[in-house]
Amino acid sequence: MISVMENPQTAKALFEGLEETIIWSCLEKVMGKIYANDPQDPESAAAILGDFCFLAGKPDRALAAYKPEGCEKDFMIMIPPNEEWAALIEAYYGEKAKKVIRYAIKKEPKIFLKEDQRKKLEEIVKGLSGEYVMKPLDREVFLWCKEQEWCGDWVSQYEDYGEYEKKGLGVVILKDGCLVAGASSYSSYREGIEIQIDTKQEYRRRGLALISGAALILRCLEKGLYPSWDAQNKESVMLAKKLGYHFDHEYTAYEIWGY
Repeated sequence: MISVMENPQTAKALFEGLEETIIWSCLEKVMGKIYANDPQDPESAAAILGDFCFLAGKPDRALAAYKPEGCEKDFMIMIPPNEEWAALIEAYYGEKAKKVIRYAIKKEPKIFLKEDQRKKLEEIVKGLSGEYVMKPLDREVFLWCKEQEWCGDWVSQYEDYGEYEKKGLGVVILKDGCLVAGASSYSSYREGIEIQIDTKQEYRRRGLALISGAALILRCLEKGLYPSWDAQNKESVMLAKKLGYHFDHEYTAYEIWGY
């Protein structure tokens, strides 16, 4: 029987070698949860946070099929650690599972501590045109984002602004008082955040994603947090490189529709 782990560290060994902040968030009990086939001596486990499910250990059909109690969403990005898990996902979900390639970005904390890299980020931020205004993601913006689809992931994993203020971090760009772009923490772990950047459709390709990303990285450095980046597509990889990150490797994921 699949159940949530009250002591997620019991499953830590199953995730050995997986450098994913969402897994760390769950293991540290900062946000998200670890589910396993045995809460005391697990052979299989899943780290679930938001739209992501990282699987580990011995392939288990019941775990791949498991939907946490109270989960109302019908979409999940499921990441198998090997071909055995991938085959199980395909066999169980069939046409509901779309195989995709995502791009892992290296986690290099020392990169952003270099003076030349910091100056580069500062110069990027200075490039914001005078027609725009940048500010921290505050309570007002948080509540507004909760009602919006295009930027909802900036705040979707935080129950309220109090939790976001404590664990999260973000910057937004406005034009004529309206929100047009920004960068925020999709999720948080003890030593950093996972970055989420979005730009409103009609304001894309104006450099706003680059500028808001640079501004958020600088805020992270001020607070001693690491700004982790995971790329959904090659465009995201290119943006990451412009900000100083380095590509690590491709990995397989499954977008599950009708989860």
